[in-house]
Amino acid sequence: MNNFLKIIMTIGLLMITSCSSPEPEITEPGKTASKIITNANVWTGNEAQPWAEVVVMDGERIIAVGGAELNTEYSGAEMIDAGGKLVLPGFIDNHTHFMDGAATLLSIKTFGSTSREDFVGRIRDYAQDIPAGEWISGGSWDHELWGGELPHKDWIDDITGDNPLFLLRTDMHMAIANSATLKLAGVTKDTPDVEGGLIVRDENGEPTGVLKDNAMNYVWKIFPELTTEQADRTFDAGITEALENGVTQVHSMGGFSSLDYFKKAKAEGRLKIRAYYLPHISYRHQLAELIEKEGKGDNWLRLGGVKELVDGSLGSTTAWFYEPYADEPDTNGFPLMQMDELKKSLEEAHAYGFQLAIHGIGDQTNDEILKLFEEIGAAGHRPRIEHAQHLTPSAIQKFAELGAVPSVQPYHAIDDGRWAEKRIGVERLSGTYPFKSLVDAGAMMTFGSDWSVGPLEPLSGIYAAVTRRTTDGANPDGWVPEQKISVEDAVKAYTYNNAWAGNQEDILGTIEPGKLADIVIISDNIFEIAPEEIINTKVMMTIVGGDVKYSISN
Repeated sequence: MNNFLKIIMTIGLLMITSCSSPEPEITEPGKTASKIITNANVWTGNEAQPWAEVVVMDGERIIAVGGAELNTEYSGAEMIDAGGKLVLPGFIDNHTHFMDGAATLLSIKTFGSTSREDFVGRIRDYAQDIPAGEWISGGSWDHELWGGELPHKDWIDDITGDNPLFLLRTDMHMAIANSATLKLAGVTKDTPDVEGGLIVRDENGEPTGVLKDNAMNYVWKIFPELTTEQADRTFDAGITEALENGVTQVHSMGGFSSLDYFKKAKAEGRLKIRAYYLPHISYRHQLAELIEKEGKGDNWLRLGGVKELVDGSLGSTTAWFYEPYADEPDTNGFPLMQMDELKKSLEEAHAYGFQLAIHGIGDQTNDEILKLFEEIGAAGHRPRIEHAQHLTPSAIQKFAELGAVPSVQPYHAIDDGRWAEKRIGVERLSGTYPFKSLVDAGAMMTFGSDWSVGPLEPLSGIYAAVTRRTTDGANPDGWVPEQKISVEDAVKAYTYNNAWAGNQEDILGTIEPGKLADIVIISDNIFEIAPEEIINTKVMMTIVGGDVKYSISN
């Protein structure tokens, strides 16, 4: 969890206890359960029974939800006294780059650098303690935090030497490389730009070290693979981070080989949360072969969707808009491929029966994706646009009409909101992160983090969606405040709506009998406290499949 989001627990904090209670009087002999959450304030997400006091579990399933009378109806149960705390369905994150996010927990800490000197100093401190030739990666940066100047290889060459460095901007759509990395990648003054990418150059045409979108592939092609030990340690750190934040399932995007990390962890009993994995669409044929051979997986690890990127990001000025950027009027961004090429790959993936999850940031990008969804017959098959950040009024309505999912990440709004007006001007702000408009239109909006781009913290995302207070404190009443949504809509976007978007609403997303017992207990009733206090709320316990996987008391 990011430092600024952590709070100091006071001595008098009521701790949730998980212990064996004296065996209650049994009114109906023969009824057994494995665990009972009692003395709770349960928001079920089930419209037929919105609130309850007790949740009864047997094994991995919920078997009863109701009032205090359930405490005496079952024998053999471990009693979990919630102490009156709020109980919610386990949080589902709609969009993570799980291994990338986990890697940031164990690598150089450049995120949050607020000046050139701060950024360079952190790299210097890290570089002096690692062996010669070892890569420096995993950290991130945001040039807007130090005034907007892009980093340059000259800042870091002297302090990194022969250690290749490759650090992504927080949005993962551009990166800074030092000269050692550029040499390994073969990037020189004569290296051409690629479609959907840009090598940033100085006035003499020399690469500065900044690579945007597809130009980063020059480095990715020579980037070293993790060792088995590194991969296991990274994966396990990510699992811990998820559980500490109440995340019981992630939708993870990545390459086809990254799926092996999840499969290995599952086989070894280290996959303690659920995962819905969506590899890049370029692997659609391999995915079809795998599913034909092994099936779509189980309740712990599922397949069935593919991911594609159509444009870049707002922060990198590579998101594709109709109109030019206000601060870079010579560009309106660009698509990462031709639209006929995109249509062909979408048609093939759709023919396989795969769910489509397509990255779209700029307003023109989102319109193009929605048009293609309609043309290829994806309407009604729950196609998704990942991020859906900048939308025209017609696009907002089209989401509802097509049954398409705006798979958005609310923390981005309070981060980008610090400088978005500088990028796109005032007029386009009304369609920027239009959460309320999407809800009002009837779209099945879902929430997540885009981890490592944003923190893997659903409570921070709920805070962002409800308050829209930017991280710099400049918008105490909310940035584009008319797009705030209710706490209930935000919680639904992290629970049932995400289960629906993953085609698992029959087993996940609400607390009701028959569903998997994925549950989170939090310190405060976020439906009742002041919205600005949600950021201070703590996860007290995370239960996945009826097992307590995390407890703050431990």
